[in-house]
Amino acid sequence: MELIKATAEDLDALVDRWYTLARSMEAYDELNELVYADVDEVPDDGFRDHLDDENVTDYLIVHESEPIGFVTLGKGHHASRQYSQYLRIVNLAIDEGYQNRGHGTEVVERVKEMAREQGCDHLTVSCEWKNESARRFYRETGFQPKQVDYAQSLE
Repeated sequence: MELIKATAEDLDALVDRWYTLARSMEAYDELNELVYADVDEVPDDGFRDHLDDENVTDYLIVHESEPIGFVTLGKGHHASRQYSQYLRIVNLAIDEGYQNRGHGTEVVERVKEMAREQGCDHLTVSCEWKNESARRFYRETGFQPKQVDYAQSLE
C-alpha cells in the first residue's frame, strides 16, 4: 500500500471519493446534509486549494497500482501545549470493495510514520459520534477519545 501525493490530475478522483464519503455521513446527522444532489455538481475548489496549502495534503491510497481511496492530512500546532505538533486525519475513505481488508489500518500506520518524519508528536482525528464503526476503527488503531465536539443548527 502506498500513499501518493495527489496532483491536479487527481482532482476528479478525489471529488468522487469525497462525495461518496460525504454522502455516507448524511445518515449520522442532519447537519451533514449536502447541497449537491449529484457528484457532477461538486466543485473541485476545496481540493484545488489543498494543492497550494503547505499545511494540508491529499493522498491517493494505492494498492497494487490501483487507487482504492484517499486520505487528507492537515498539519497543526498548539504552541501552549507540551504535545504541540500534530498531524490531523481530516478525511479517510477506502473504496467500498476494499473495506475490511486492513487497508485503513495500513493507512493509519503510514500516517504515523509520516507524522514522525515531519516532527509531529501526535495524531488527531474526529468522526461522527453515531458512526460506531468509525469510532471502533480508530480505537482499534490506537486512538483514544480526547474531547467531544458539539454542534447546533441555528435554524
